[in-house]
Amino acid sequence: MARDHSYFAPHHVSEIEHQYGPNVHILSSPYIRTLLAKFGREQIVQPTLNIILESLYAGLMAEVVNHVMPLEEVSWDTRMKGLSEAGTYQGQVIDQSTKVVTVDLARAGIFPSHLCFQNMCTLLEPQNIRQDHFYMQRKVNEQGEVIGVDVAGSKIGGDVEDAVVLFPDPMGATGGSLCYALDYYKKEVVGTPKKMVCMQILITPEFVKRITKEHPEVEIFALRMDRGLSSQEVLDSVPGSNIEQERGLTEIQYIVPGAGGVGEILNNSFV
Repeated sequence: MARDHSYFAPHHVSEIEHQYGPNVHILSSPYIRTLLAKFGREQIVQPTLNIILESLYAGLMAEVVNHVMPLEEVSWDTRMKGLSEAGTYQGQVIDQSTKVVTVDLARAGIFPSHLCFQNMCTLLEPQNIRQDHFYMQRKVNEQGEVIGVDVAGSKIGGDVEDAVVLFPDPMGATGGSLCYALDYYKKEVVGTPKKMVCMQILITPEFVKRITKEHPEVEIFALRMDRGLSSQEVLDSVPGSNIEQERGLTEIQYIVPGAGGVGEILNNSFV
């Protein structure tokens, strides 16, 4: 059949203007922005939280897949093939042999990682998709300030050679947990990944500074940058142009405006 040029059109990420660097992508979408604003409201509880989060991660996953995963050309017959010789799709799709590892950073990351795993198994060859698990939490002092990461254990299902490794942890606050996980995969897990990608619904300037400093090759995809404790002058500026004056965390490292303790509200476990 004839090849349709439109089936090979390139993709361009729709993202806000910023100066955090080329590996940081903050999506620009009124639809997503509205859902995320609803997600942060106090009166939104389960099961609505999970329903909204599923939509948020569907949008985030689509942009990550479009941006970082390789393409291949296919010729797939459609259900119309029996009626018409033209019933064949010939065009680009995501390379079906792409290996993906999605990492569950319990507990806020449990459901987002499951969503990524499920969607990747649908999109690609499921035997090439894996879900790993980390059991970790913030380590805090008597004042409630974050001073590190407590790791209770992990389940890593194999190597990461040539895999796209996803870290769908919803809240990018300090970056401590993610830096621990990224370090672990670099130093302890066999293989060189094709790409490592952080996938957050909310991030802060503090998060971006730490991740880009300690892991500059990692790509960050987020739905919103929260820097709500910055001055009005900073808030009026292009994100990242005054990063040393930008602030999005309280004294006990919660994101503002934020969405509260997401690990707590997603699990109805307020400890």
